[in-house]
Amino acid sequence: MDHRMNWGSLSKAERDLSYNNSAAVADSAAQVESWRSASTAFRLAHGGHLDIAYGPKPRNQLDLYPASDASAPCLIFIHGGYWMRNGRENFACMAEGALAKGWSAALPSYTLAPDATLTEIVAEIRRSLDWFAENRALHGITGPVILSGWSAGGHLTAMTFDHPVVKAALPISGVFELGPIRDTYINDAVRLTDEEIVTLSPLRLQSAPKPMSIAYGTRELSALVEDSRALNAMRAMLHQPGHLIPVAGADHFSILESLRKADGLLMRAAEELLHL
Repeated sequence: MDHRMNWGSLSKAERDLSYNNSAAVADSAAQVESWRSASTAFRLAHGGHLDIAYGPKPRNQLDLYPASDASAPCLIFIHGGYWMRNGRENFACMAEGALAKGWSAALPSYTLAPDATLTEIVAEIRRSLDWFAENRALHGITGPVILSGWSAGGHLTAMTFDHPVVKAALPISGVFELGPIRDTYINDAVRLTDEEIVTLSPLRLQSAPKPMSIAYGTRELSALVEDSRALNAMRAMLHQPGHLIPVAGADHFSILESLRKADGLLMRAAEELLHL
């Protein structure tokens, strides 16, 4: 059940809980810490193309992990954290499945709220894609690009996958309607304007007619489940290619394990997008 149907009758605390993934998953802190440990090791083992500036701000950096075959597909993964936490360094392990599959991978960071507005964050991701399109061949990456992201990164994926360098998209556990976010603790940092809610909510925009598969865990909070279902339904009405992928038994954090494995459900979904 989507609790936002009764949004006006909910208390502030209830609204906060509707989007608080960490509170909803008992071992979320342990899962995140395991990513950090694995990501530190991964970056140490693949250190040839790290901390590359794509823009003028301190967090305008990305890490590249070229495959041995320059023409192999590339997974670009945008980290989450409700636009106000984390960085690419904590999510390097999300490239494990891509590299094990013989793909390249790339992970950008972006300025976090409140130091940047959501409008500025979306623009930074576009700038990172501009830089990637212009410079990727210099780093041994020329193959087709699947853009993916998790949580807030899923939102940023949906907002930027119209970029010419992107062939298809795989948003994971994303937020696609921003209206309710303004009534939660998240807005203390993100500070959404009326205009941003309209212009940066993927569910209020025309979706690019490229392949997009949309994934969510069946143990996610209902707000995120319903956003994923709604975005898929909107695209399906327009006969746009892609699939809705409910990952059985996965919560907001454990869903990413199926991206970290070459034969995981989400890596297989990314590969399928190449052929849609």
